[in-house]
Amino acid sequence: MTSAGRVSRASRIEIGRAELLARAAKSDDALGMFAEASQHVRRLIPYDAAVWRVTDPETGMMAAPIRAENLDEHGCAVYWETELFTENVNLFRDLAQAKVPVAGLRQVTGDLPARSSLYHSFMKPRGLQDELRAVLRIGGRPHGHISLFRAHGRPAFGPAETRLVESLVTPLARRLRSFAGTAPQQLPDSPHGPGLLLFDASGALLSANDDARAHLADLPDGPAIAAAGLRVPAWVQATALKARAISQDRDRGHARVRVRTRTGHWLVCHASCLREADGRLGPSAVVIEPAKTSEIVPLIVDAFELTERETEVTQCIARGLPTGKIAEQLHLSPHTVRDYIKGVFEKVGVSSRGELVGKLFTEYYAPFAEKGIVRVHGE
Repeated sequence: MTSAGRVSRASRIEIGRAELLARAAKSDDALGMFAEASQHVRRLIPYDAAVWRVTDPETGMMAAPIRAENLDEHGCAVYWETELFTENVNLFRDLAQAKVPVAGLRQVTGDLPARSSLYHSFMKPRGLQDELRAVLRIGGRPHGHISLFRAHGRPAFGPAETRLVESLVTPLARRLRSFAGTAPQQLPDSPHGPGLLLFDASGALLSANDDARAHLADLPDGPAIAAAGLRVPAWVQATALKARAISQDRDRGHARVRVRTRTGHWLVCHASCLREADGRLGPSAVVIEPAKTSEIVPLIVDAFELTERETEVTQCIARGLPTGKIAEQLHLSPHTVRDYIKGVFEKVGVSSRGELVGKLFTEYYAPFAEKGIVRVHGE
């Protein structure tokens, strides 16, 4: 290729990347962003199948929504069983902490994909020969995953393609993070209590109570398994598998993930593996229930990109402390506290303390407001 040709191609890629990010920045939600990003990435990096996932930034676990392209829904359990129990190549949890959070399977294995159990159990049966996966992260906190697949007959993903995806990691993660700051629809308090689902060792659903059925009905569409007359989202099944992996000392952390419903309200899904009377591992129990304010406020605060000090000031405001008390508690001058408050108001888009507390707390979780969270209007 001539020098002019290389410059022209580099220019086209940069223009395409800029358009991708511009469209993503205008998206109203995660699924819309994934659709825009996928359309543009496919032009720059041809691929045959893909999965775009939201993740919980605390646990790194797959959440909702999920966009799957040209993949069967039944493969989700196979994919995550492999990730949690047998795979040792390009694990998402490792990529989340890696210097470069993007890697191609054939690149990492020296063009020997058979070293990967994912290749044997998931990719090869589906005619796929390479995967480029990325963790969308900010400061080590994962907000999403991307998996791009190429079919047999296609070239492997190369270093230039890896670098291009790497350049998208932070801006796309920042956009995903911002969606936590969108207000939910105003609805009556949910009458549903904790939902309970039981899964066997393979991830198959054994049973579910009525509250679980009600919560599942309000979850975003996405890859799911059909069982007992229900569509169980892939991420719920993955949470059950994660709990089993932890119980078997094959994984670490917590099987816990926060998700938003179709109406923008937050649920928390957590799982643990039960034991039989003789000590053997039994079914995995998954509980889905309305999230407490304390579990969601960090996500909302993060969405508005508040600094650590701004977050401390905001927490003091939520507790009803006047400027003088905030200054005393944080060892700042009252003037500095007022500057921080002004900065918080500008980022959140409010003009008073009461409006700030309402937007960060009451607007999302008035029915579940915890003791110590109050509405404040004065100094």
